[in-house]
Amino acid sequence: MGNTGLVWFRNNLRTQDNVCLQKAIQQNEKVIAVYFFDPRYFETDVFGFKKTEKYRAKFLLETVAALRENLERLHIPLFIYQQHPEDVMPQFFEGRNISNVYTQKEWTKEETAITNAVKNAVERYEVTWHEDFDQFLFHPDDIPFALHNIPQVFTNFRKKCEKYVTVRPKIEIKPLPESNRIENPTELPILRTLGFEDYTEDSRTAFPFSGGEDKALHRIETYFWDTKKLSYYKKTRNGLVGRDYSSKLSAWLANGSISARTVYHEIKKYEQQVTKNESTYWLIFELIWRDFFKYIALKHQNDIFKIGGILHKEYQWSTDEALIKQWINGETSEPFVNANMLEIKYTGWMSNRGRQNVASFFAKEQQLDWRIGAAYFESMLLDYDVHSNYGNWLYVAGVGNDPRDRKFNIKTQAERYDPKQNYQNLWLQSKLF
Repeated sequence: MGNTGLVWFRNNLRTQDNVCLQKAIQQNEKVIAVYFFDPRYFETDVFGFKKTEKYRAKFLLETVAALRENLERLHIPLFIYQQHPEDVMPQFFEGRNISNVYTQKEWTKEETAITNAVKNAVERYEVTWHEDFDQFLFHPDDIPFALHNIPQVFTNFRKKCEKYVTVRPKIEIKPLPESNRIENPTELPILRTLGFEDYTEDSRTAFPFSGGEDKALHRIETYFWDTKKLSYYKKTRNGLVGRDYSSKLSAWLANGSISARTVYHEIKKYEQQVTKNESTYWLIFELIWRDFFKYIALKHQNDIFKIGGILHKEYQWSTDEALIKQWINGETSEPFVNANMLEIKYTGWMSNRGRQNVASFFAKEQQLDWRIGAAYFESMLLDYDVHSNYGNWLYVAGVGNDPRDRKFNIKTQAERYDPKQNYQNLWLQSKLF
C-alpha cells in the first residue's frame, strides 16, 4: 500500500494555484483531503456575537460544495466533518497510511491553537507536516525585510516590495489517476445544521454572488473581460450602490477560493491585451494593502487583538451598550452611518468607503471599544479576513498603522460620495418595514 498525503483545507478552498495540493500530488501515491466546519467558528464570542453569522456561513457552504466538486475532477475525495479537527483526526488517520499532512500556514492565535491541538492529537502517528504560506501576493521568502523589520507605514512597505519582489507564477495542478478515488460517506452540512435559518437574499445587495472557486473565476471573467469594468476601477471604487463599483473579489480571496497571485496575473494579462492605466494598477495596490495587513499580523502577533493595538496606546474606551446597539441597528445621529449599518445587517456586505466611515464613527466619535466593532464585522461580513479586518480597525482606531491618526468627517463624506442620497434612501427606507 503506497503512502498517502492528506490535504487539510482551511482558508485555501481552491483547486487552482494551491501549493498544498500541488505538493501533495507530487509527493504521494495517493491523496485525500479533509475540511472541518469547526463548531468554534459558530459559537458566540465574548462580545455576544456569533463568530460566523448566516451570510458568511452560507457563502462558506457554497464554497466547500464547489471545492468538493472540483476535487472530484482531480479524483481526490474531500471528507467533511462538523466537529473539532483534533477530535476527528486520530480516528481518521487509523488505517489510512497517511505519511504527510499539507495545510496552509496560519499564525493568528485561534488558528494556531487548532493546528497545535491536531498535531498533539495525532502525535502517535509518524507523519511529516508541510505548512505553506499560500495566502500572500508577495511570498514571505521573497520580501526585502526580515519579519521584525516590516515597515509600520504602508507606503514604505509597498514601494520596497514593488521594487524588489517578483510575484511568483501560478501553480499548475494535475489530476491523479482515477484509481485514487475512494469511498467517502461524509456529507456537506446545510445552513440549519450550522445553527441558522435559511433566508432570502435582500434584493438591494451589492454582493449578489455565491461562494466557490468557479464563481470567483467567473467574476474575474465578467469584471475584467466581459464588461471591462477593471479599466474604470479607480474612478468607481468608492461607490456604494450596485455590483460593479468594485471588483468584489474580497470574499473569495478571504476564504482562499482564489489566490492573490491568480488575480495579479490576470490583471497583468489584461494590461497586455486591453489597457494598462491607473485603474489596473489600483487593484494591484489593493492586493498589496491586503498583504501589508497580513505581514503586520505576522510581525505583531496577538497585539492586533489587544485594546492598545500594535502601538500599545492607552485611550479611554467606552462599552456603552445603548450606543453599540444604536450603531448596529442603524439608529445613530448620522444617516450615512445608519445606511451602511443597515446594509451590513441585511446583506453581510458594506463598501470600503462605508466601512471606514462607520468604524471612524464608532471608535473616534463615540469612543467605543474598537474591538467590539471589529468583532461585529467578523461576525457579519461575507469577506471577513482576520488580518484585514483587525488591521483596518486598528488603523481607524488610532492604535495601528495610520501615521496621521485621522478622523472622518461623516457629513462631508456623505456629501462627497452620496451627493444625491441615492444610497441613503435605498437603505434608510428599510425602517418602514
